[in-house]
Amino acid sequence: GLWQCKLRYRTQDEVLSVARQYQKEGIHIDQIVIDFFHWTVQGDWKFDTDFWPDPKAMVEELKEMGIELMVSIWPTVEETSENYKEMEELGYLTRSEHGKRLGQLNVASVIDVTNPDARKYVWEKIKKNYYDLGIKIFWLDEAEPELTGYEFSHYRYFRGADMEVGNMYPKEYARMAYEGMEEEGQENIVNLLRCAWAGSQKYGALVWSGDIHSTFESLQNQFAAGLNMGLSGIPWWTTDIGGFFGANIYDEDYHEVFVRWFEYGTFCPVMRLHGYRMPYQPQLGTTGGAECVSGAPNEIWSYGDDVYEICKKYIEIREAMRPYTRELMEAAHEKGSPVMRPLFYDFPEDKTCWDNESEYMFGPQILVAPVMERGQKTKEVYLPAGTKWTNVWTKEVFEGGQTVTVETPIEQIPLFTKEGFELEV
Repeated sequence: GLWQCKLRYRTQDEVLSVARQYQKEGIHIDQIVIDFFHWTVQGDWKFDTDFWPDPKAMVEELKEMGIELMVSIWPTVEETSENYKEMEELGYLTRSEHGKRLGQLNVASVIDVTNPDARKYVWEKIKKNYYDLGIKIFWLDEAEPELTGYEFSHYRYFRGADMEVGNMYPKEYARMAYEGMEEEGQENIVNLLRCAWAGSQKYGALVWSGDIHSTFESLQNQFAAGLNMGLSGIPWWTTDIGGFFGANIYDEDYHEVFVRWFEYGTFCPVMRLHGYRMPYQPQLGTTGGAECVSGAPNEIWSYGDDVYEICKKYIEIREAMRPYTRELMEAAHEKGSPVMRPLFYDFPEDKTCWDNESEYMFGPQILVAPVMERGQKTKEVYLPAGTKWTNVWTKEVFEGGQTVTVETPIEQIPLFTKEGFELEV
């Protein structure tokens, strides 16, 4: 189902009001996400109770609505954090070859996740302040880690110099939460990260493509990135539907980008709506959970009635596909099969499929040809040889091995299913 997110929900009341509105609209969402700076200080890893007075009650109400809560975790620790001094003394912070650790990312230092004791220390904080409240999925942000200055020769980890071992950071960051959750007896562990490395999939890493621009050009890049990620052995992948930077919710031109991205996002491993939209909202204060600004509303009703109706339809399509997507996730878990993959993965004998860069398969049964250009009214779609294909919208049946031209009204993404499989829309 849909994961609802924005930069950023500022209070407990905001999160619950959004969840209640989705329920009132009769629209099911699987997750709602609390982004960064909900905390007191970076490195405390806990809610600021001035704005989140009863997190446990919030989690419980969301669960009653069938919604899980995801919370953002950052690997940063400010000097004013209640944990900074102890972590510094125990050697749990990334070292700088010269000068202070502080300033690795703005005013903060970064935890050293290559140190197993540091991983356990941070997990215990997360467990106490989030997990024990009923929060069972995390957004492990800043997984590269992000740095103020990318002077890699200046940083040193427990496992060695950054220049030698730095690429393992996102994998060990994922491992920190995964092993902690596994120790608690949790199964089917998935956490969201902005970066990955070889082997990250072992630790339940769902990778998203980062803070990208809200343009058709950026959407085209996501199309390629998602397919490459799946072929690299990491099947769990997603984007910020609508992009992250540069969009105003009242801009009619942007609405076209948003709708086309939402349609594409319906056929990604995870359907996740996120972004830092304009016009920005004012800060609620200057400290703790109010230190950061917030973007404009980013719910499906934020873009007008026409966009709302289209988004609602695609959420219903995603819900109808739930048994199918579960099969795909099971295959990804057991065999490493990418959920979304280039045409040649399923049709290796068809030479035309090896050159196709505008379509993909969502599992073995559904061919997706996203619209990734402004004002596009039709699209040529190649149908692989060896089977018959049904246009999901018109119910027309075509022999494979040919290119067909399909209409692309704003509310339709070109979709075809293989003979013997039906997709209700």
